[in-house]
Amino acid sequence: MQRLGHQFIDNRWVPSRGERRLSVMNPYREEVIAEVTAGHPGDVDAAVAAARRALPAWRALSGTERAVYLKGFADGLARRRDELVRLSSTNNGKVLAEAGIDLDDAIACYRYYAGQARVLDQRQDRLVELEMEGVEARCYHDPVGVVGLITPWNFPLVTSAWKLAPALAAGCTAVLKPSEVTPLPERVLAEIALEIGLPAGVFNLLLGDGEGIGAPLAAHQAIDKVSFTGSNRVGEAVMRAAAERTADVSLELGGKSPILVLDDADPDQAADWVMAGLYFNAGQICSATSRLIVHDAIAEPLYDALAARIDALTLGDPLEEATDMGPLTSARQRESVQTYLTIAEQEGLKAVRDVGHRELPERGYFVAPTLYRDVPVQSRLWREEIFGPVLCARGVAGEAEAIELANDSDFGLAATVVSGDGERARRVGRQLQAGSIWFNSEQLVLPETGWGGFKRSGIGRELGPWGLSAYLAVKHLVGPV
Repeated sequence: MQRLGHQFIDNRWVPSRGERRLSVMNPYREEVIAEVTAGHPGDVDAAVAAARRALPAWRALSGTERAVYLKGFADGLARRRDELVRLSSTNNGKVLAEAGIDLDDAIACYRYYAGQARVLDQRQDRLVELEMEGVEARCYHDPVGVVGLITPWNFPLVTSAWKLAPALAAGCTAVLKPSEVTPLPERVLAEIALEIGLPAGVFNLLLGDGEGIGAPLAAHQAIDKVSFTGSNRVGEAVMRAAAERTADVSLELGGKSPILVLDDADPDQAADWVMAGLYFNAGQICSATSRLIVHDAIAEPLYDALAARIDALTLGDPLEEATDMGPLTSARQRESVQTYLTIAEQEGLKAVRDVGHRELPERGYFVAPTLYRDVPVQSRLWREEIFGPVLCARGVAGEAEAIELANDSDFGLAATVVSGDGERARRVGRQLQAGSIWFNSEQLVLPETGWGGFKRSGIGRELGPWGLSAYLAVKHLVGPV
């Protein structure tokens, strides 16, 4: 077992000031695989001070110069791909194929923002068209400053790339707090920073929990912006802390996303996209399309197709190639999901597949993949984010009803539309209140397209040029010609 009591600050591993220790688990074996520091506000002070010292020189570099380091992060992750895929599976519980997709997404993100950093040079010192004669205005894009980045446990190295890559490209310096549940993959970023010669203080990595690191980081007076991905409860606390000093925030929070299967869809093809949208990563996805809205005309064949696919899922060791679904990432998350399954039993929900339909592996934080049909819209399972392999379905009589039901949610992160007519799917998708909408597709998340939601799903956008803009402040110089 690894004992990791150090923090990466100013390009050095230094002992944490915190005395508390946290256990890092293998969710399949239910064994402790590492012990890390819970962190301390003093660690935050030191890391923020290092980032503040590094900021003037880092932001003075051109985007082209910063792009070299971003490419270095991409290359460093690519060299370690096999090692990191296995480490992520071991710490997170996701199957190897899914962990591989994650690594490739992270690599692509650093490469994309290397390109965006170069493009940023071309956006500087641009003349603004003015109607007033004898006056000129020039536009610049400056880094917002020192940023605090807080990431969740469900996609190690992916969500950190979505934040760290654009922040560095913009010229910000950063303090990153990965989830205390899955801290092991993120530690490689510190190793890569040293390998590529990243200037000291530009990137700082703090291990710990909300008490030791998260809350002090969000509230720190010398942090100019906080970017947080996680639950609404914690996101609201981050927002309150930032509001006390009017600091900038980006929040990517919860979801309760719909998948609409229209009457002209092929049930077998639709079933594949429903499965991909909900049972990937054991349902631990903020964009999980966990509300299935299906036209009554094809509901029965779709339920039959889904039941067959659910039954065919192999649950087991995520390190085995044959495994389709690993365990949930923590005992706490399994407990949370089981609470909803108890509610389903109490409400008498009609199950196509529930926990009684299969035996679970003898060990691991597993929850059986489930499907409930005809779920009332007032049910907590229909309205609340479960973050597990629990799919709720309702039939509708027509397209307008499907759209209305899809939009009847506190969240608006993502959605999927399935139709035999691509133009119809696009038209329906255009009417949905969500930040990312797929049609006749699995959930493709690309570096070039934005990520973020409407309503309680958060504030701001990640990825694409919008992700870079989140770490930039617009400045204009105005004067006589």
